[in-house]
Amino acid sequence: MNTSVLIGIPCLKTGGTEIQTLHLVEALTSEGYHCVTVCYFEYEFSMVQAFERAGSRVVCLSAYGRRPEGNREVYKFLKIGLKRVVDEYRPKIAHIQYMAPGAMPIVILHRLGIKTIIATLHTDASIYKSLHMIHFLQRHRVTAFTCVTEIAERSFFGNSNLFGDDYSLSKRNHLTIPNCLPSNFVFGDRDEHKTTKTIGLVARLESIKGADLAIPAFAKILETNPEYRLIIVGDGKMRPLMEQQQRDFGIASDRIEWTGKVAYERLGEFYNQMDIVWVPSRSEGFGLSAIEAMAQGCAVVASNAGGLAEVVHDGKDGLLFQSESADELASKTKQLISSTELLSTMRRNAITNAQQYTFENYAKRIKSLYAKLS
Repeated sequence: MNTSVLIGIPCLKTGGTEIQTLHLVEALTSEGYHCVTVCYFEYEFSMVQAFERAGSRVVCLSAYGRRPEGNREVYKFLKIGLKRVVDEYRPKIAHIQYMAPGAMPIVILHRLGIKTIIATLHTDASIYKSLHMIHFLQRHRVTAFTCVTEIAERSFFGNSNLFGDDYSLSKRNHLTIPNCLPSNFVFGDRDEHKTTKTIGLVARLESIKGADLAIPAFAKILETNPEYRLIIVGDGKMRPLMEQQQRDFGIASDRIEWTGKVAYERLGEFYNQMDIVWVPSRSEGFGLSAIEAMAQGCAVVASNAGGLAEVVHDGKDGLLFQSESADELASKTKQLISSTELLSTMRRNAITNAQQYTFENYAKRIKSLYAKLS
């Protein structure tokens, strides 16, 4: 197959969107598509290498990974860079990761003559003040908007369509293709009755991820379960605040382990130490860390926000709590801690649930979608 695909993304750093875009590249290259990944702004060399190993050419429009100041300068920068890529690689399809400045690349590529444009929304609609631009693009510019959960799709478009082989495309479409685990992922095989008395948080330490709820909730856990510890995997702007919270609550240094940023390939080492994983996001399109944790045999306590309610089945393979409430996060967690039987059942069910999110299932949907577009 000689079809060339341009994959556009604002940054190539170590994050969930980049990892899912890498899975997209792997699915397409395995089917014979020629991929060129265009990173507009920030990038890490290790992630660029990962995309190249997956079979994609990578073009970084900004030599120093900087964003121009102001919308006019950003548009001019993207127009020049994308034209250069289109002229060189002649892509038939563009697949845009819809993150700021999501609309600009779509408008530019449409004007450059790309008729088949796919855009992937990685969040739910709660982070957007207005959906006017997305609806305009869906009606007039984008062949298909893909969302990562049906809940997220409904938040944008009012209804949802889980994509499968029997799905018939029209001129303009919106549909759901769930995210997935890595192609080489090994599901957990830990003894479900063995506990390490460890809670985990695996996330960027940012407000949108609800990171500031973790320490207050953990302080409440320690009131009745002083033997528990918390592992915080990740880094971000909220770390100084969280460290101050630890001091304010008087939590001993041996109760919390701060790993900082960890390479994606090493996350399994930490999930294997955790019995319960917190996903307290204020907004979440999918919740990759929830699925990673479940696949490793961890029970998940997640906020009832965005697509998490579709990924985590409350009372079966995890528990949901109302976002913004550290008290409820702690209360739900204590339910698991107080019942070894409940914790074991949820850990076992979590592995079963996660098995629907394999790379093979994801790749099958992507290949089917692209075949219908050809």
